Amino acid sequence: MQSTDKPRVAVIGAGSWGTTFAKVLAEGGASTVVWARRPEVAREITETKRNSDYLPGINLPRTLTASTSLEQVLDGASQVYVSVPSQTLRSNLSAIRALLAPDVPVVSLMKGVEKGTGLRMSEVLLEGLGIDQDRIAVASGPNLALEIARRQPTAAVVSSSSAETASAVAAVATNPYFRSFINTDVIGTEFGGVLKNLIAVAIGIVDGVGYGENTKASIITRGLAEMTDFAVSLGAQPSTLSGLAGLGDLIATCQSPLSRNNTAGRLLGQGYRFDEVVRQMDQTAEGLASVAPILELAAANGVDMPIVGQVAEVLAGRLDPRNIAPHLTETDEPQGE
Repeated sequence: MQSTDKPRVAVIGAGSWGTTFAKVLAEGGASTVVWARRPEVAREITETKRNSDYLPGINLPRTLTASTSLEQVLDGASQVYVSVPSQTLRSNLSAIRALLAPDVPVVSLMKGVEKGTGLRMSEVLLEGLGIDQDRIAVASGPNLALEIARRQPTAAVVSSSSAETASAVAAVATNPYFRSFINTDVIGTEFGGVLKNLIAVAIGIVDGVGYGENTKASIITRGLAEMTDFAVSLGAQPSTLSGLAGLGDLIATCQSPLSRNNTAGRLLGQGYRFDEVVRQMDQTAEGLASVAPILELAAANGVDMPIVGQVAEVLAGRLDPRNIAPHLTETDEPQGE
């Protein structure tokens, strides 16, 4: 499983997804170092090969290490993977920029849009790092961290405006249980990862209310239509939303209790207020932070997103969660599917 000439890669972020992806990379043969903000997390990963706060019960590869020193983590890295909460990304980039070696690809593992700017994570990386667009890639797909940490087989898509960069990243981010495909539709790949979180919150809401499979299937199906209309309006290819980064990720996120966005929605459906949900969640549910900027972008591009709009109303406390299900359209007039 490991080559004799192992690439050295860095992962910025030691949460559940950052640690899991570091495990994927290490078990694919890469020499992998993780940057952790907290010294105790870095020490636990390095010394005991565990990250009990985020991946309880999971043994990490012996070759995986961690540090709180960005300089140490980035030194000699041939690829850099970034997995920090989307709303804190920009504040982390100045320190990374000063240490980033020329021509090293930077891979976003994040699924969100920046509040205030509406920028995708690759666009924030582009601005904050000042590097060529062809050096940036994004990875997305049906990737629930704990399942992958348990080596349950799955696939992902790596996207970059440069097919060469996408291929180079995919070659490293592949192992016997994790397979990376490639495309050059960065817009569609990123928005698939963002938008499915919003639909997963809606599914969680109706789950919390107690509605059944018909309701959830209707929301997933119409939610995919909303996702596609939105992404295409901003330049995505519709086929991307039918692939791993769209439909694949949507299915996994909507149906799994491991999904943070599904969990957040379920608490809302059970009657908890938005602020109470945020307090109860020990990890970031990116969908909650992305609702407002996505609706702003949708309005600016003339795209109707009734399901996401109803999620926003529930978050604001203006809509009873039990009333979300009928609101699959914004009119009572019959419409084409």
